[in-house]
Amino acid sequence: TIHVGKGHFGAREYPGGNPSNLGFAVNVAGASFGAPGSYYAQDNYGATTRRANHAVPHLEKYHGTETFLTEALTIEANARVAEAVAEEKPFFLYFAHYAVHAPFQSDPRFAGHYVDSGKPDPAQAFATLIEGMDKSLGDVLDQLDKLGVADNTLVFFLGDNGSDAPLGHQHEVACAAPLRGKKGAHYEGGMRVPFIAAWAGGTSDQPVQQLSIPVGKVQNKVGCVCDLFPTILSITGVEAPAGHTIDGSRLNTLLTGRDDDSRNESFLMHYPHSPHRSDYFTCYRRGDWKVVYHYFPTEVSDGSHYQLFNLAADPFEQTNLAGRETDRLKEMMGLLITQLEHHHALYPVKDDRTVKPVMP
Repeated sequence: TIHVGKGHFGAREYPGGNPSNLGFAVNVAGASFGAPGSYYAQDNYGATTRRANHAVPHLEKYHGTETFLTEALTIEANARVAEAVAEEKPFFLYFAHYAVHAPFQSDPRFAGHYVDSGKPDPAQAFATLIEGMDKSLGDVLDQLDKLGVADNTLVFFLGDNGSDAPLGHQHEVACAAPLRGKKGAHYEGGMRVPFIAAWAGGTSDQPVQQLSIPVGKVQNKVGCVCDLFPTILSITGVEAPAGHTIDGSRLNTLLTGRDDDSRNESFLMHYPHSPHRSDYFTCYRRGDWKVVYHYFPTEVSDGSHYQLFNLAADPFEQTNLAGRETDRLKEMMGLLITQLEHHHALYPVKDDRTVKPVMP
Protein backbone atom coordinates (compact mmCIF):
# COMPACT_ATOMS: atom_id res chain seq x y z
CA THR A 1 0.00 0.00 0.00
CA ILE A 2 1.63 3.18 -1.26
CA HIS A 3 0.67 6.77 -0.48
CA VAL A 4 2.20 9.52 -2.60
CA GLY A 5 1.26 13.19 -2.36
CA LYS A 6 -1.30 15.08 -0.34
CA GLY A 7 -2.63 13.50 2.83
CA HIS A 8 -4.78 16.00 4.76
CA PHE A 9 -6.58 13.24 6.65
CA GLY A 10 -6.23 14.82 10.09
CA ALA A 11 -4.48 17.47 12.17
CA ARG A 12 -0.74 17.09 12.73
CA GLU A 13 -1.08 16.25 16.43
CA TYR A 14 -3.44 13.34 15.69
CA PRO A 15 -2.82 9.95 14.04
CA GLY A 16 -4.53 11.08 10.84
CA GLY A 17 -1.82 13.67 10.32
CA ASN A 18 0.49 10.91 9.08
CA PRO A 19 -0.77 8.52 6.38
CA SER A 20 1.58 5.86 7.75
CA ASN A 21 -0.81 5.56 10.69
CA LEU A 22 -3.71 4.77 8.38
CA GLY A 23 -2.52 1.52 6.82
CA PHE A 24 -0.01 2.71 4.23
CA ALA A 25 3.28 0.81 4.22
CA VAL A 26 4.90 3.62 2.21
CA ASN A 27 4.25 7.34 2.59
CA VAL A 28 5.92 9.89 0.35
CA ALA A 29 5.06 13.57 0.85
CA GLY A 30 1.87 13.00 2.83
CA ALA A 31 1.24 15.21 5.86
CA SER A 32 -1.56 16.88 7.79
CA PHE A 33 -2.08 19.80 5.39
CA GLY A 34 -3.66 20.07 1.97
CA ALA A 35 -1.91 23.17 0.62
CA PRO A 36 1.83 22.87 -0.09
CA GLY A 37 4.22 25.50 1.18
CA SER A 38 5.46 25.86 -2.38
CA TYR A 39 5.39 23.91 -5.63
CA TYR A 40 8.98 24.94 -6.35
CA ALA A 41 12.03 22.86 -5.46
CA GLN A 42 14.00 26.13 -5.38
CA ASP A 43 11.93 26.93 -2.27
CA ASN A 44 12.51 23.40 -0.94
CA TYR A 45 8.76 22.94 -1.44
CA GLY A 46 8.05 25.53 1.22
CA ALA A 47 10.77 24.83 3.77
CA THR A 48 12.57 28.11 3.05
CA THR A 49 9.43 30.26 2.88
CA ARG A 50 7.10 31.82 5.43
CA ARG A 51 4.87 28.78 4.84
CA ALA A 52 7.46 26.41 6.30
CA ASN A 53 4.76 24.76 8.43
CA HIS A 54 3.38 23.46 5.12
CA ALA A 55 6.72 22.29 3.72
CA VAL A 56 6.18 19.08 1.74
CA PRO A 57 8.15 16.27 3.45
CA HIS A 58 10.32 13.43 2.11
CA LEU A 59 11.47 15.20 -1.07
CA GLU A 60 14.83 16.52 0.10
CA LYS A 61 16.64 14.94 -2.86
CA TYR A 62 14.92 17.48 -5.14
CA HIS A 63 15.64 20.56 -3.02
CA GLY A 64 17.41 23.30 -4.92
CA THR A 65 16.65 21.76 -8.31
CA GLU A 66 14.13 22.84 -10.94
CA THR A 67 11.82 19.87 -10.34
CA PHE A 68 8.24 21.09 -9.99
CA LEU A 69 6.31 19.38 -7.20
CA THR A 70 3.95 17.57 -9.57
CA GLU A 71 6.90 16.07 -11.43
CA ALA A 72 8.72 15.05 -8.24
CA LEU A 73 5.66 13.22 -6.97
CA THR A 74 5.23 11.45 -10.31
CA ILE A 75 8.84 10.26 -10.27
CA GLU A 76 8.38 8.96 -6.73
CA ALA A 77 5.09 7.20 -7.53
CA ASN A 78 6.57 5.45 -10.55
CA ALA A 79 9.63 4.40 -8.55
CA ARG A 80 7.52 2.84 -5.79
CA VAL A 81 5.38 0.95 -8.30
CA ALA A 82 8.52 -0.33 -10.03
CA GLU A 83 9.83 -1.59 -6.68
CA ALA A 84 6.61 -3.49 -6.02
CA VAL A 85 6.62 -5.08 -9.47
CA ALA A 86 10.30 -6.05 -9.16
CA GLU A 87 9.48 -7.80 -5.88
CA GLU A 88 6.45 -9.46 -7.53
CA LYS A 89 4.12 -7.88 -5.01
CA PRO A 90 0.59 -6.69 -5.79
CA PHE A 91 0.26 -2.99 -5.06
CA PHE A 92 -2.30 -0.35 -4.20
CA LEU A 93 -1.14 3.16 -5.10
CA TYR A 94 -3.02 6.15 -3.71
CA PHE A 95 -1.56 9.08 -5.65
CA ALA A 96 -3.01 12.43 -4.54
CA HIS A 97 -1.44 15.44 -6.20
CA TYR A 98 -1.11 18.69 -4.30
CA ALA A 99 -2.10 20.25 -7.62
CA VAL A 100 -4.49 21.89 -8.15
CA HIS A 101 -4.72 23.20 -4.59
CA ALA A 102 -3.75 26.76 -3.75
CA PRO A 103 -1.26 28.44 -3.83
CA PHE A 104 -1.74 28.69 -7.58
CA GLN A 105 1.87 28.69 -8.76
CA SER A 106 2.74 28.33 -12.42
CA ASP A 107 4.31 25.10 -13.63
CA PRO A 108 7.08 26.46 -15.91
CA ARG A 109 6.88 23.38 -18.14
CA PHE A 110 3.53 24.58 -19.47
CA ALA A 111 3.42 28.32 -18.79
CA GLY A 112 4.02 29.20 -22.44
CA HIS A 113 0.80 27.49 -23.46
CA TYR A 114 -1.35 30.16 -21.78
CA VAL A 115 0.46 33.49 -22.11
CA ASP A 116 -1.85 34.55 -24.95
CA SER A 117 -5.04 33.23 -23.32
CA GLY A 118 -6.18 36.62 -22.06
CA LYS A 119 -6.71 35.12 -18.60
CA PRO A 120 -5.26 36.70 -15.43
CA ASP A 121 -2.02 35.27 -14.08
CA PRO A 122 -3.66 33.15 -11.33
CA ALA A 123 -5.94 31.50 -13.88
CA GLN A 124 -3.00 30.82 -16.20
CA ALA A 125 -1.12 29.25 -13.29
CA PHE A 126 -4.14 27.07 -12.49
CA ALA A 127 -4.20 25.88 -16.10
CA THR A 128 -0.54 24.83 -15.89
CA LEU A 129 -1.31 22.83 -12.74
CA ILE A 130 -4.09 21.02 -14.59
CA GLU A 131 -1.82 20.25 -17.54
CA GLY A 132 0.92 19.03 -15.22
CA MET A 133 -1.48 16.63 -13.55
CA ASP A 134 -2.64 15.41 -16.95
CA LYS A 135 0.97 14.69 -17.97
CA SER A 136 1.53 12.93 -14.66
CA LEU A 137 -1.35 10.53 -15.29
CA GLY A 138 0.04 9.79 -18.73
CA ASP A 139 3.48 9.12 -17.25
CA VAL A 140 2.01 6.70 -14.70
CA LEU A 141 0.08 4.84 -17.41
CA ASP A 142 3.22 4.65 -19.55
CA GLN A 143 5.13 3.24 -16.59
CA LEU A 144 2.53 0.54 -16.00
CA ASP A 145 2.79 -0.43 -19.66
CA LYS A 146 6.60 -0.56 -19.56
CA LEU A 147 6.50 -2.72 -16.44
CA GLY A 148 4.12 -5.15 -18.14
CA VAL A 149 1.36 -4.80 -15.56
CA ALA A 150 -1.06 -2.48 -17.36
CA ASP A 151 -3.47 -5.27 -18.30
CA ASN A 152 -4.16 -6.19 -14.68
CA THR A 153 -4.03 -2.72 -13.14
CA LEU A 154 -7.27 -0.83 -12.56
CA VAL A 155 -7.09 2.98 -12.46
CA PHE A 156 -9.56 5.34 -10.82
CA PHE A 157 -9.12 9.06 -11.49
CA LEU A 158 -11.24 11.55 -9.55
CA GLY A 159 -11.32 14.89 -7.76
CA ASP A 160 -12.01 15.48 -4.08
CA ASN A 161 -14.24 18.55 -4.41
CA GLY A 162 -15.55 21.05 -6.93
CA SER A 163 -13.20 23.27 -8.90
CA ASP A 164 -11.33 26.03 -7.07
CA ALA A 165 -9.99 27.81 -10.15
CA PRO A 166 -9.62 31.56 -9.54
CA LEU A 167 -12.47 32.48 -11.87
CA GLY A 168 -15.93 33.75 -11.01
CA HIS A 169 -18.03 33.97 -7.86
CA GLN A 170 -18.68 30.90 -5.73
CA HIS A 171 -22.47 31.18 -5.89
CA GLU A 172 -22.75 31.78 -9.63
CA VAL A 173 -21.73 29.90 -12.77
CA ALA A 174 -17.96 30.17 -12.44
CA CYS A 175 -14.97 27.85 -12.88
CA ALA A 176 -17.16 24.72 -12.86
CA ALA A 177 -19.24 26.07 -15.76
CA PRO A 178 -21.84 25.23 -16.82
CA LEU A 179 -22.53 24.08 -13.26
CA ARG A 180 -23.25 26.71 -10.63
CA GLY A 181 -20.83 27.18 -7.75
CA LYS A 182 -17.28 26.08 -6.99
CA LYS A 183 -15.33 24.34 -4.20
CA GLY A 184 -17.12 24.61 -0.86
CA ALA A 185 -20.44 25.73 -2.33
CA HIS A 186 -23.71 23.87 -1.83
CA TYR A 187 -24.39 24.00 -5.57
CA GLU A 188 -23.46 21.19 -7.96
CA GLY A 189 -20.26 22.96 -9.02
CA GLY A 190 -19.01 22.48 -5.48
CA MET A 191 -20.12 18.87 -5.15
CA ARG A 192 -19.66 17.09 -8.47
CA VAL A 193 -16.18 15.91 -9.43
CA PRO A 194 -14.61 14.20 -12.46
CA PHE A 195 -14.50 10.41 -12.22
CA ILE A 196 -12.88 8.05 -14.72
CA ALA A 197 -12.39 4.30 -14.34
CA ALA A 198 -10.39 2.16 -16.77
CA TRP A 199 -8.07 -0.77 -17.00
CA ALA A 200 -4.62 0.71 -17.64
CA GLY A 201 -4.07 -1.75 -20.47
CA GLY A 202 -7.33 -1.06 -22.24
CA THR A 203 -8.99 -4.12 -23.75
CA SER A 204 -7.59 -7.45 -22.67
CA ASP A 205 -8.49 -11.09 -22.16
CA GLN A 206 -6.70 -11.13 -18.82
CA PRO A 207 -8.68 -13.26 -16.33
CA VAL A 208 -8.40 -10.52 -13.73
CA GLN A 209 -10.46 -8.25 -15.97
CA GLN A 210 -13.72 -9.97 -15.08
CA LEU A 211 -15.13 -6.47 -14.66
CA SER A 212 -15.44 -5.27 -18.24
CA ILE A 213 -15.38 -1.47 -18.44
CA PRO A 214 -16.52 -0.24 -21.87
CA VAL A 215 -14.36 2.42 -23.49
CA GLY A 216 -16.02 5.82 -23.79
CA LYS A 217 -19.14 4.92 -21.82
CA VAL A 218 -20.67 7.77 -19.81
CA GLN A 219 -22.54 6.81 -16.63
CA ASN A 220 -25.06 9.34 -15.28
CA LYS A 221 -25.97 7.68 -12.00
CA VAL A 222 -25.06 9.06 -8.58
CA GLY A 223 -21.86 7.78 -7.00
CA CYS A 224 -19.62 8.83 -4.13
CA VAL A 225 -15.95 8.46 -3.28
CA CYS A 226 -16.92 6.22 -0.35
CA ASP A 227 -18.19 3.72 -2.93
CA LEU A 228 -14.63 2.99 -4.02
CA PHE A 229 -13.72 1.01 -0.91
CA PRO A 230 -16.34 -1.75 -1.31
CA THR A 231 -15.79 -1.70 -5.08
CA ILE A 232 -12.06 -2.35 -4.75
CA LEU A 233 -12.64 -5.05 -2.13
CA SER A 234 -15.06 -6.79 -4.46
CA ILE A 235 -12.83 -6.62 -7.54
CA THR A 236 -9.76 -7.87 -5.69
CA GLY A 237 -11.62 -10.56 -3.76
CA VAL A 238 -10.59 -9.16 -0.38
CA GLU A 239 -12.86 -9.39 2.64
CA ALA A 240 -13.56 -6.26 4.67
CA PRO A 241 -11.87 -6.19 8.09
CA ALA A 242 -14.03 -7.68 10.82
CA GLY A 243 -16.30 -5.09 12.35
CA HIS A 244 -15.38 -2.44 9.77
CA THR A 245 -18.21 -0.08 8.88
CA ILE A 246 -18.59 0.39 5.12
CA ASP A 247 -20.32 3.61 4.17
CA GLY A 248 -20.51 3.13 0.42
CA SER A 249 -21.86 0.51 -1.96
CA ARG A 250 -20.32 -1.23 -4.95
CA LEU A 251 -19.97 0.53 -8.28
CA ASN A 252 -19.29 -2.72 -10.15
CA THR A 253 -22.46 -2.82 -12.24
CA LEU A 254 -22.35 0.89 -13.06
CA LEU A 255 -18.73 0.56 -14.22
CA THR A 256 -19.83 -2.00 -16.81
CA GLY A 257 -22.14 0.61 -18.30
CA ARG A 258 -25.36 -0.91 -17.00
CA ASP A 259 -27.90 0.45 -14.53
CA ASP A 260 -28.02 -0.92 -11.00
CA ASP A 261 -31.49 -0.75 -9.47
CA SER A 262 -30.16 -2.04 -6.15
CA ARG A 263 -28.23 1.18 -5.50
CA ASN A 264 -29.70 3.98 -3.43
CA GLU A 265 -29.90 7.05 -5.67
CA SER A 266 -29.57 9.51 -2.81
CA PHE A 267 -26.80 11.71 -1.46
CA LEU A 268 -26.46 13.63 1.81
CA MET A 269 -24.00 16.49 2.37
CA HIS A 270 -23.95 18.11 5.81
CA TYR A 271 -21.88 21.19 6.68
CA PRO A 272 -23.00 22.47 10.10
CA HIS A 273 -20.20 24.99 10.61
CA SER A 274 -18.24 27.86 9.07
CA PRO A 275 -16.40 29.62 7.57
CA HIS A 276 -16.37 28.54 3.96
CA ARG A 277 -17.98 29.55 0.71
CA SER A 278 -21.27 28.13 1.94
CA ASP A 279 -21.89 27.98 5.68
CA TYR A 280 -24.31 26.05 7.90
CA PHE A 281 -26.19 23.98 5.33
CA THR A 282 -27.41 20.49 4.55
CA CYS A 283 -28.06 19.16 1.03
CA TYR A 284 -30.07 16.08 0.25
CA ARG A 285 -30.50 14.63 -3.22
CA ARG A 286 -32.84 11.85 -4.20
CA GLY A 287 -33.09 11.01 -7.87
CA ASP A 288 -33.48 14.24 -9.81
CA TRP A 289 -34.54 16.32 -6.80
CA LYS A 290 -32.22 18.25 -4.52
CA VAL A 291 -33.08 20.28 -1.44
CA VAL A 292 -30.72 22.66 0.35
CA TYR A 293 -31.50 23.66 3.92
CA HIS A 294 -29.90 26.86 5.23
CA TYR A 295 -29.78 26.94 9.03
CA PHE A 296 -29.32 30.72 8.99
CA PRO A 297 -30.90 32.27 5.88
CA THR A 298 -28.88 34.89 4.00
CA GLU A 299 -29.05 36.70 0.69
CA VAL A 300 -27.52 33.60 -0.89
CA SER A 301 -30.75 31.73 -0.10
CA ASP A 302 -32.96 34.77 -0.78
CA GLY A 303 -33.67 35.00 2.93
CA SER A 304 -35.22 31.53 3.03
CA HIS A 305 -34.28 28.30 4.76
CA TYR A 306 -35.09 26.33 1.62
CA GLN A 307 -33.85 25.87 -1.92
CA LEU A 308 -35.32 23.14 -4.11
CA PHE A 309 -34.06 22.17 -7.56
CA ASN A 310 -34.99 19.61 -10.20
CA LEU A 311 -31.59 18.67 -11.59
CA ALA A 312 -33.03 16.91 -14.63
CA ALA A 313 -34.84 20.01 -15.85
CA ASP A 314 -32.48 22.54 -14.27
CA PRO A 315 -28.97 21.05 -13.89
CA PHE A 316 -27.47 24.52 -13.46
CA GLU A 317 -29.71 25.34 -10.47
CA GLN A 318 -31.12 28.60 -11.74
CA THR A 319 -34.72 28.18 -10.54
CA ASN A 320 -35.60 27.65 -6.88
CA LEU A 321 -38.84 25.65 -6.81
CA ALA A 322 -39.33 25.73 -3.03
CA GLY A 323 -42.22 28.18 -3.30
CA ARG A 324 -44.03 26.26 -6.05
CA GLU A 325 -43.39 22.58 -5.32
CA THR A 326 -44.53 22.72 -1.69
CA ASP A 327 -45.47 19.04 -1.42
CA ARG A 328 -42.16 17.98 -2.92
CA LEU A 329 -40.32 20.34 -0.56
CA LYS A 330 -42.03 18.77 2.47
CA GLU A 331 -41.21 15.28 1.20
CA MET A 332 -37.54 16.12 0.62
CA MET A 333 -37.15 17.91 3.95
CA GLY A 334 -38.67 14.94 5.74
CA LEU A 335 -36.13 12.66 4.10
CA LEU A 336 -33.30 15.09 4.88
CA ILE A 337 -34.20 15.20 8.58
CA THR A 338 -34.58 11.41 8.71
CA GLN A 339 -31.12 10.95 7.22
CA LEU A 340 -29.52 13.37 9.67
CA GLU A 341 -31.11 11.57 12.60
CA HIS A 342 -30.03 8.20 11.20
CA HIS A 343 -26.40 9.36 11.10
CA HIS A 344 -26.54 11.00 14.54
CA ALA A 345 -25.54 14.30 12.95
CA LEU A 346 -24.10 17.25 14.81
CA TYR A 347 -25.86 20.58 14.35
CA PRO A 348 -24.94 24.27 14.47
CA VAL A 349 -25.03 25.99 17.84
CA LYS A 350 -26.19 29.57 18.33
CA ASP A 351 -26.42 31.31 21.71
CA ASP A 352 -25.72 27.96 23.39
CA ARG A 353 -28.71 26.43 21.62
CA THR A 354 -28.60 23.56 19.14
CA VAL A 355 -30.20 24.58 15.85
CA LYS A 356 -31.91 21.76 13.96
CA PRO A 357 -33.68 21.91 10.59
CA VAL A 358 -37.38 22.68 10.65
CA MET A 359 -40.08 21.49 8.30
CA PRO A 360 -41.67 24.03 5.94
